[in-house]
Amino acid sequence: MALPFLPYIVVGVVHLAAVLAGADAVVALTKPLLMPALLLALLLAVPARRGETVVLAALGILFGWLGDLALMNAGAGFVIGLGFFLLGHVAYIVLFVRRMRLRRPRWWSAGYVLWFAGLLTVLAPHAGGLLIPLALYGAALAVLGITGSGCSPWIAGGAALFVVSDSLLGLHRFLPGFALPQADFAIMLTYIAAQGLICWGVVRRVRAAAAVPSLA
Repeated sequence: MALPFLPYIVVGVVHLAAVLAGADAVVALTKPLLMPALLLALLLAVPARRGETVVLAALGILFGWLGDLALMNAGAGFVIGLGFFLLGHVAYIVLFVRRMRLRRPRWWSAGYVLWFAGLLTVLAPHAGGLLIPLALYGAALAVLGITGSGCSPWIAGGAALFVVSDSLLGLHRFLPGFALPQADFAIMLTYIAAQGLICWGVVRRVRAAAAVPSLA
């Protein structure tokens, strides 16, 4: 089951190494390959019979890919990328609620509400005309974390890392004086891990449901 994820891991490692080395050409080459490699892993790792679960997971990955491409362009690319990632989060939220045997969110997921309030408070004075889009995006991200917490540890961990990655991105872009060493590396590391863990959790769920038809 893990073998289909090997290309994603390899591309991810090369991309992260290129970020650390400042090899911009390699970064630009590998970033657009990340989500296609993960989508390939999803399609190869699940049984031949695919349904809503795989479609929703594939949409989350596809919108992530479009967001990645948009963020590679300056100017309006950030806002467009934000929109694509928002759609990806919505796809994952629907997936978690409808198909991942969602349990009651864990008690600690209340921390996402506090995180959202705190981050918005910090970024609001610097967001300008992007305040409302950022608030909507942050709210969706908090819901992603909350709903993910009620799923498997793999998905809960992936959703949490998504919150970390996007928080770092927001702070890096909007907060004056924010100086995290190797911020780009930290953002991409948590993002790659987040997408990978969510996909891995989905694959495990689909294969378990296929082995026990009553769980489908």
